[in-house]
Amino acid sequence: MKKLYLKTFFVFTIISLISIVSKAQDFKEIDKSPHDIVYFRVNKISPPTIKVLYGRPQKKGREIFGSLIPYDKIWRVGADEATEIQFYKDVFFGIKKVKAGTYVLYAIPGKKEWTLILSSNLDVWGAYEYKEKYDVAKVKAKVSRAESIEAFSIGFKEKSKHINLILGWDTTRVTLPITIIE
Repeated sequence: MKKLYLKTFFVFTIISLISIVSKAQDFKEIDKSPHDIVYFRVNKISPPTIKVLYGRPQKKGREIFGSLIPYDKIWRVGADEATEIQFYKDVFFGIKKVKAGTYVLYAIPGKKEWTLILSSNLDVWGAYEYKEKYDVAKVKAKVSRAESIEAFSIGFKEKSKHINLILGWDTTRVTLPITIIE
């Protein structure tokens, strides 16, 4: 009886270990460009007004805009899966009125200005599936320079009557006003 118990315990242990090891292999290595979420809230306790989910590539000593990210070509605005922006209320995205909803954010970087694009084609990787027919808004945004930052970042800065969406990487900053429609 004791032999049977030990044999059963041994077989169960081996099967468990194989199961654990095979499940551990389901996880890939850590993403080189981790994802982040940034929210804009009117105040700390209010529900979000805008949410952005994006990949954060690292500079790693590379020349970014005009080299790694070419000028005048569509870019996913971040890394890996295309960046998604969700508006919880209708907004003016720059000068274009946009209904509440979730969109993919693309850009066409330029030296002095960028074109920012909202697309209704969701759950896409990179800019490979970009199609102009899904464009909801296409607006121009200002480019400025500031101190270098290592990781691509997206943030918001509240102004008196609007919110600035700010994209930053290396020394490039791109600013676009967003106005909430009440």
